[in-house]
Amino acid sequence: MGDGTVNTQHDDSAPLLRDITGPADVKALSDGQLHELCREIRRTLLDYGHLHGGHIGSNLGMVEATVALHKVFDSPRDRIVFDVSHQSYVHKMLTGRAAAYLDAGRFGEVTGFTNPDESEHDQFVLGHTGTSISLACGLAKTRDTEGPDSGIGNVIAIIGDGSLSSGVAFEGLNNAAEQGGNIIVIVNDNEMSIAGDFGGMYGPLARLRASDGTAQPNLFEAFGFDYRYVEHGNDVDALIAAFDEVKDTDHPVVVHIHTLKGAGYAGEPSLDTTMTAENAAHDAAGESARAVNPGGDIGIKPTDNIAHAEPWHSDHCNLSDHEPHEGQCEASHWQNPDAALGRPDDPRKHYGKLAMAALEPRFATEPGLVVISPATPGSNGITHEFRERAGAHYVDTGITESHAVAFAAGIARAGGTPVVATTASFFQRAYDQFFQEMSLNRSRVTVLDFLGGLSGSDNTHSGAYDVAMFANIPGVTMLAPTSQADFLAGLAWATMPAGAAGAPDGPVVIRVPGEPILAAERDASLLPLTGGRGAANVCDAAESRSDTDMLSWRITHAGARVALIGLGNTYPLAERTAVELAEQHNIDATVIDPRQCSTLDTAVLESLRERHGLVVTLEDGQLEGGWGEKVTAYYANHRIAGGDGTGHAEHTGRNPHVLNFGAAKEFTDRIPLAELNERYGLTVPAIVSAVTRCS
Repeated sequence: MGDGTVNTQHDDSAPLLRDITGPADVKALSDGQLHELCREIRRTLLDYGHLHGGHIGSNLGMVEATVALHKVFDSPRDRIVFDVSHQSYVHKMLTGRAAAYLDAGRFGEVTGFTNPDESEHDQFVLGHTGTSISLACGLAKTRDTEGPDSGIGNVIAIIGDGSLSSGVAFEGLNNAAEQGGNIIVIVNDNEMSIAGDFGGMYGPLARLRASDGTAQPNLFEAFGFDYRYVEHGNDVDALIAAFDEVKDTDHPVVVHIHTLKGAGYAGEPSLDTTMTAENAAHDAAGESARAVNPGGDIGIKPTDNIAHAEPWHSDHCNLSDHEPHEGQCEASHWQNPDAALGRPDDPRKHYGKLAMAALEPRFATEPGLVVISPATPGSNGITHEFRERAGAHYVDTGITESHAVAFAAGIARAGGTPVVATTASFFQRAYDQFFQEMSLNRSRVTVLDFLGGLSGSDNTHSGAYDVAMFANIPGVTMLAPTSQADFLAGLAWATMPAGAAGAPDGPVVIRVPGEPILAAERDASLLPLTGGRGAANVCDAAESRSDTDMLSWRITHAGARVALIGLGNTYPLAERTAVELAEQHNIDATVIDPRQCSTLDTAVLESLRERHGLVVTLEDGQLEGGWGEKVTAYYANHRIAGGDGTGHAEHTGRNPHVLNFGAAKEFTDRIPLAELNERYGLTVPAIVSAVTRCS
């Protein structure tokens, strides 16, 4: 096609897949048709990745295993639980949702994870990791206690792609082995996590692969599981045979399958912006499909990495959206669509790179300075090159947020300087460690909180709850910087040596700026009052600040009648609203950047009483339990007798009225950010309308 698009109508290239309406259709296929179905699915995934993006690499590796699952087992009576469930695209195709991957106009019909609202074949909404075995234990427990009336047959947990490193997975294994009964755990061993595999268990797993499953120690047998090994984990025939063997088992069993992550990327072109659409379509439909041989098996290249030392040395990718390929490839974790290639870094990568660039020069003189990533480095700007240069100053703990935070607290207790970096929604998994090991112990831990705030993400990855979580933990200081300068100044302050003048005396969470801040830094017109200059000037003197200065609120424009306080990502909105109020309603509003959300600057709040009848708080997070309500509560609990709370008189003793703007307490799923802002009134027209009604 000459219009820059890739053809997505697969009527000719995927006839079998188009006719699949459920698992019964898979069971009806002959052996030869099963192989052809695998090829059609792989071609569909490759095209889908080019046009829509997603977790393509993990799904390419699970094509044959998923076809075999639905050939052998009887979903939904047999319950299939996908860990994380980012590798469930093929499962969705085989359970009546193939059109959502075949037709571009229907791409939005399904989420990237399992979801019971879509299909009875999906057991849970899952986007985090390690829980499939625990969930399977619960399903099996009910089946075994209720008997035939439970309606549950085999219970199958599919874990892998790094998920086995999660601590809760081991808790599940421990419980399942003792519980007994029919529990089938399929370990998808593709020698990869999001980045490399890290942890002591991966050496034994490598030796199991090298010995065709016979090496000792065998960690699954040590737990008490029966054990099967399938070397050719992308051979649909071998997998059908293995699953047939364990179906209806009366005891817990692990089926360890060796798969190739990204199987089918071989032959893909380098996805640069000069590639023609015709070449992309030809390669996705032809060359890539030839990576699969007629028997359905895919040659899995040996890595010679039996000791599993520094796994990233086998992968020379940089970030998670750059040139995915087969095997140990970090870029295969998430593939951006072709339309997104060449775009500037998103906020996570932009500010993450800045943070690492600021920390790296300190490694030579600060041996205790350590960056810790629970398995998600590339997406947060912790590049492959940085990791190589950092050496022992960088630790990937695997998918282990709870351990990562406790590990950081241990480093801090010993006098080191730990910096823990991951996504806001993932940090929810470490809530207890934030309370106990970090905060209760006053551990000098710095937390880089990525993707906090509202976004168009799916319902398992929303960062809208991070302020309500972090800012309400006793002893935690949470910064919400509104510029690159503030962000780096906050990082420098949080990681100051213990005992240094002005250093914090406990943990600091830094909410990494999001798209509204980065957009304003790239386009100063989005900050019409200051152009960003106010924040930059203050941050020039970051080294001389005291603790009090770092936590004080910043009045960027002094006005009267109305005060707009914009936390973090909503600060540019406060400036634009102030300009609209001035130009259209002759209201010269005060604008405030609070810079942090763990304490109230009562001096600033008190100063507003004299000339302001209305205070407006803006935040891009959950209102209930959030930050703005604390401002409302402050004025409610500190009323001054005689204050009328209106916005007109110029007398003292005022009790300002407060309006809070932020998100409702709800889960949202792939709703565009602009639509969420409209829903929650986080727009200039909505705020101006509310202000003019109340002032």
